[in-house]
Amino acid sequence: MDIYGIPNCNTVKKARAWLEQHGIAYQFHDFKKTGVTAAQLSAWAQQTGWEKLLNRQGTTWRQLSDDTKAAVTTPAAAFALMAEKTSVIKRPVLIHNGQILVGFDEAAYTAALK
Repeated sequence: MDIYGIPNCNTVKKARAWLEQHGIAYQFHDFKKTGVTAAQLSAWAQQTGWEKLLNRQGTTWRQLSDDTKAAVTTPAAAFALMAEKTSVIKRPVLIHNGQILVGFDEAAYTAALK
């Protein structure tokens, strides 16, 4: 099982704590250190949709220029932005047995992992 995110993100912290409390082993991938490729994003988006991967609620998104935000209208544009500014990816991204969960929802984690 792999979990992708940023270590200081509160939602990532909650997800990791939940996994540890339930004795579930995982491999953590830090977006800030290892980045993410457009190919990874594209593969994830095939299951989740690119809009779900794009965090329009976060500080990074709000700090972008209006022109940059307006230009994100296609998967390719979204993937390019997410690869450049990994903080704009909704976190965490958990991959387990080919299933992808975006964000942390305790009920979804319980259903997928128990």
